[in-house]
Amino acid sequence: MSTSQIPDGGHVASSAQQPVPQTETLTIAKAITRALADELAADEKVLLMGEDIGSLGGVYRVTEGLKATFGADRVVDSPLAESGIIGTSIGLAMRGYRPVAEIQFDGFVFPGFNQITTQLAKMRARTQGTREVPVTIRIPYGGGIGSIEHHSESPEALFTHTPGLRVITPSNAHDAYWMTRQAIQCQDPVIVFEPKRRYWLRGEVDTSPAAGDAQPSPFRAVTVRQGSDATVVAWGPLVPVALAAAQAAEEDGRSLEVIDLRSLSPVDFDALQASVERTGRMVIAHEAPTFGGLGGEIAARLMERSFLHLEAPILRVGGFHLPYPPSRVEEHYLPDLDRILDAVDRLFTY
Repeated sequence: MSTSQIPDGGHVASSAQQPVPQTETLTIAKAITRALADELAADEKVLLMGEDIGSLGGVYRVTEGLKATFGADRVVDSPLAESGIIGTSIGLAMRGYRPVAEIQFDGFVFPGFNQITTQLAKMRARTQGTREVPVTIRIPYGGGIGSIEHHSESPEALFTHTPGLRVITPSNAHDAYWMTRQAIQCQDPVIVFEPKRRYWLRGEVDTSPAAGDAQPSPFRAVTVRQGSDATVVAWGPLVPVALAAAQAAEEDGRSLEVIDLRSLSPVDFDALQASVERTGRMVIAHEAPTFGGLGGEIAARLMERSFLHLEAPILRVGGFHLPYPPSRVEEHYLPDLDRILDAVDRLFTY
């Protein structure tokens, strides 16, 4: 199998670099572990950096066993300094390495925010394309784990607003494996938001070369359920909720199409446009606050593109515009099946 190019950057490794073809049932967390191990084995320029990722194996044990297999010089326990992790990763990438930086929790990324948005995102443009910085930043994100402040944020809109960054998020184990590998192989900086409350969600993962060839670009949306009456767009942790809502709506005689956005920057507007022009209605659901969230940009763009095809305004379902609440009441903050179905009902009142 020859190396095939991924649209918008990156490549799928050749068959010589792939593991023995097989399908396994893995959690999302272990699918990411497998992807990191396979990339470390395939390319000696790949290395991992992060707090407690070595001997401990990370807070969620995503990097468990990798230090023992690949050594402390390739799975590096960094100081508690996110700006240092990102800055060092940028320097390593400029010297030809492919660093994969782990941010331990979503709310801890902000000490490194300056490095990401003013250096990493702009380096390629600043050097007129002469310097590539293939840095992958893994960020567990989202709520629903019963944790304390700064451990349940959904800051994706802050990064999608920044040109020069690619931002993706898987929702199932198969995508978690392949999208992680594709991100590491991409020549652009990629932020991978990992839905932490879905880390233990199991699914079939095909790691064969044929599966790699068939895997869509990580920068493309995927329709995970066909429907005709309305489109529900979700990503990361809310995709299972959207699918559950579609199943519930079917019992009431409504056919909902569900799209897993997968790529938050760039957004696959062509796929979304094609869907909403078929169904005439759309709900966009995400955990981040609705105000200023990515759903607003998607709704505005599709209103411009598809206004004459819409039977109702595009509606958004998201978190409330307030700091993430204490864990005892987070279920009232996070969008759930009922809130998505309420929005769907509203679509049919216009």
